[in-house]
Order: sequence, then C-alpha cells, then structure tokens
Amino acid sequence: MYESKPWLKYYGSVPHSIDYPRVTMYEALLKTVAKYPDCIAYDFLGYTSTYKQFAEEIDQCANALSAIGLKKGDKITISMPTSPQGIICFYAANKIGVVASMIHPLSTANEIEFYLNISKSTIALTLDAFYGKFKEVQDRTPLQKLILARIPDYLSPIKKFGFYVTKGRKIPPVPADPMVIWWKDIMQQNHPVVKKAAMGADEMAVILYSGGTTGVPKGIMLSNYNFISEGMQVAAWGDLNDKDVIMAILPIFHGFGLGVCINAAFMGGARSILVPMFTPDILVNLIREKQPSFVIGIPTLFEAMCKNPKFCKADLSCLKATFSGADTLPRTVKERFETVVERQGGSAKLMEGYGLTEAVTAIMAMPLYEYREGSIGVPFPDMLAKIVKTGNTEEAPLGEEGELCVSGPAVMLGYLDQPQETAQTLQCHGDGLIWLHTGDIATMDEDGFFYFKLRAKRMIKSSGMNVYPAQVEDILYRHPAVQEACVIGVPDEAQVQRVKAFVVLKDKRKISPEMEKELIDHCAKNLIKWCCPREIEFRDNLPTTLVGKIAFNILEKEEIAKLKASGKYAG
Repeated sequence: MYESKPWLKYYGSVPHSIDYPRVTMYEALLKTVAKYPDCIAYDFLGYTSTYKQFAEEIDQCANALSAIGLKKGDKITISMPTSPQGIICFYAANKIGVVASMIHPLSTANEIEFYLNISKSTIALTLDAFYGKFKEVQDRTPLQKLILARIPDYLSPIKKFGFYVTKGRKIPPVPADPMVIWWKDIMQQNHPVVKKAAMGADEMAVILYSGGTTGVPKGIMLSNYNFISEGMQVAAWGDLNDKDVIMAILPIFHGFGLGVCINAAFMGGARSILVPMFTPDILVNLIREKQPSFVIGIPTLFEAMCKNPKFCKADLSCLKATFSGADTLPRTVKERFETVVERQGGSAKLMEGYGLTEAVTAIMAMPLYEYREGSIGVPFPDMLAKIVKTGNTEEAPLGEEGELCVSGPAVMLGYLDQPQETAQTLQCHGDGLIWLHTGDIATMDEDGFFYFKLRAKRMIKSSGMNVYPAQVEDILYRHPAVQEACVIGVPDEAQVQRVKAFVVLKDKRKISPEMEKELIDHCAKNLIKWCCPREIEFRDNLPTTLVGKIAFNILEKEEIAKLKASGKYAG
C-alpha cells in the first residue's frame, strides 16, 4: 500500500521529490551563501551574522581546527548550547572531513567519559563553565585538546556585563592548562588556509546519541546526505526562504534542534534565532522582538507559552506555522495554543509531526492545510513509511496496528560499533529497500495519514527528551544499598511523563527520606538531570511476570489508578 503513496494528494505545493546534491553539508551551505550572501543567517542575543560572514567564520574555524591537528576522519566532540560557537564548529569540522559528535553540555563527567571514548574524540569544544568535568576524565579518554568558549564571546558590552553579574561571576576560573585552547583566540589568530576535504556524501559526518535500551547509549551514525536530504525536505515542507525566521529553541545535541532549527533553516536561507537557554519568558520576549515565522518545539513548550500572560497579549500575526514533535501532542494543548494565536491576530495552526534520531529527526508531519485528529501526518518528499505486522516484514492491512517502518534518504548509516543492533534495526525487505524499524506501534489510514499508538521499546518521554528506564536502573543497581529497581514514567501535566523509581533495599531498615535523597543524588552524579528519578518509592518486593522479570507495566497501571482516584488523570 505504501508503494502507491496515497499521501501525495495532500502535498499541495510541496514537491513530490527533491533533487538532493551529492555534496557535504559545508558545500550545501555554501550554495545558500551564494544565493543569499547579505541575508542574516543567525541571531544570537542581538549578535547577527550574514550568510557571507557565517561562511567566513566557518572557514576561520576550519583553519584553526586543522592547525590544531584535526584531519579527515578524526572526531570532535561538541558539547555546547545553541550558540554561534557550536554551529560554526559543526560546519567547520564538516569542511575538513572531521566527524562531529554532539553531546549535551550538561552531561555528567561519567557520561562525557563514555561519549569521548565511544567516539574516539581527540578534541572537544565546550563552555568554560564545564572545564572541570572534561579535565576530570582527560586521562581516561583520547582527549588531547579542549577548546573553551564563553557565552559573552558574542555579546555586546552591556549584555556581557549583565551575564557576568547574573551567571559569569559564579563560573570558576580556568587554571593555566596546556590542554586548553580558547575559542576567542583561535578565531582571531592567523592560520594556514585549509582546503575542503574530499568527503563523500554518504560518509559519516555526525554522531548523535539515543539512550540505550540496554542501559548504554547508542551512537547514531549520520551522513552528509542524511542531513542535507532531511534539511531540504523540511525546508520544502514549510516553504522556508530568506524571508523566514525560525526559533532555534531545541538544543543542537538533539536531532530536532540540529536537523530542523539549524540545518533545515540554512538549507532554505532562513534566519535562525539561537536560543541558548529556554524559559517561557525568554521565548515570549524573543517572539515579540524577532517576529518569527516558525516556532518548533515540544508540547510542554507550547503549553508553557499558553500560560504566559505576555504571550497571550503579543502580536502573533508573524507566525506562518508551528510544529510540535518529540512527544504526543494533547488536543487540549493544540486547541489552547491555536485559540491564543487566533485571538492575537495569527492564523497559524499547531501541527504535529514525527521523527527519530535514526533518521536525523522529523521525517513526517501534518500538511500545512490539512488536519486529522490524532495523526502525526504523512511522510516528507522521498520518504516512505509503512506498517508491518509485529515481528516480521509483512505489510499490515489498513487501519491495523503494527510496527512503523520508514525508508528513504534520511535513514541513518547504522549504530556506531554495534553491527548486531544495526542489523536488527535496518532490514532489507522483499522490495529490496532498506527499512528502518522504529520500534513504534502505529496505524495508517487509506489516505496515507499515520497515527502513533505506543512505543514497542520501553522508553519514557519527559519534557520531549528520551529517557531509557534500563539506563536509570543500571545506575541504581550500582548503589550498594539497592537490591532491586524498576523505573517507569508517570503521567505528568508539566512534563508529559516524570521519572519515578521503585526500589527494594537490601536492608529494609534503611528506608528513609535520607536514603531517597541519597539514591537521587547518586543518579544525578551519573545521569543528565531529566533522566534522574523525581521520586523513589521503597517496596518490600516488586511485581514479577510469569518468567520472573520485574513487571514494570503493573507498576505503571498502579500509578495511573492512583492518579485517577485523585482526579489528576484524564487519559
């Protein structure tokens, strides 16, 4: 049924297919630079760079990276918020054929150690505030040089002072260290000019990470072609052009933030407003000041905006379209947001989409002028999607639940150093195509609209971020007091799901609020904050299945029953 592509009749003016250049991301960006040299590429807290200036910044950074010793095939870890340094370095690395490993700047020292080792990164870029964590793990990793940036690098004198007063003075000074190279220095020094590397379109260019279903995160290998095709698909879907302004709220370590808010914007010649730190007030002020045409985020972001008095009074006629992803969009949030937009002079609808890091990010969305309740939309140009019967590759009948599989130019190369996992996820079907088995359960209707049902893989979605219970449980089991642990997602109005752990202690006499805090602190030392349990419930034992496994689904049902009884669950 997927072969007939029934969704094409809802494309409107969107092209059914796109001619993707077989080049690197750097070369694709240069095409935009040639087309829109004087248009603003990005805006960071008032600092703006035209596409021509952006290309010059990238070239300067590429010269510096080469001078440091990076060459084609090497890896660099970029651990930055959404900022000029992060995106300049991303494209500069691509110019010289260096693979960018993108990680969260708030990663713990243990996580940084893991990421540096799995990627084999010899160089890393991060903020001065995080120097200590990289220094702590230097001797246990391939790390040789650490490029340190500062948020004030691109701020006006007034904003530099404001940053120092509020946050900067709290950052510990970085001691003299031969490992450290300062961003500001390398961007001002003269370096030998380096030519672009002879890098193939299908070569690995980026490593993004998914939480590990087995307790260990997986490196997702993505090519130039993956990023260029996904970026051009998004640009075509939203009709992005040099007149458009897109809010880059989502972080650049996240496929959604990097693939859509950054790369897709640059593929279309749009202006990207870089937002390094998000609060509803910051976002609303930026919307009022910058008048974006596109706002892309997660359901909790749109919910927070609806509750913000400034947003409810702002002129929203600038909005061309808004898209929600990374979590299921509740209808109440959609309706509330659209009511505010309409009342404030706008006509944009809040559309839902679907994507996964294994295909860069978004690969389907609701058409701009169509709506189907509960649908995640239709595939982008050149992307195929189908529902197969669980456990095999046979296509399921229309309307029947099964596993969602996708195929097309955005699909990853595979998992880094994990051939078995790759073979399970990327499968060649009878049609001769490689299909990505998403692990998500969905249905498709006769018009080709897809409907997300549930995740076959055990995963929690908290504030739009993936949390893998096995990863959190693994950390809990490392604490000497823990005998058994089970982690679940509990429905939560603010976060969609919050992380809760159930623990059986080896010594029941140690059950106490102090022990709960100790275990949460233990998790915080090893996990990024959104993966940490918000609460821990101690039990004498945990429910098990017939084969003796901990029955996490029973605990989930118990929590929902509690919420229903208290009137706090409407699901």
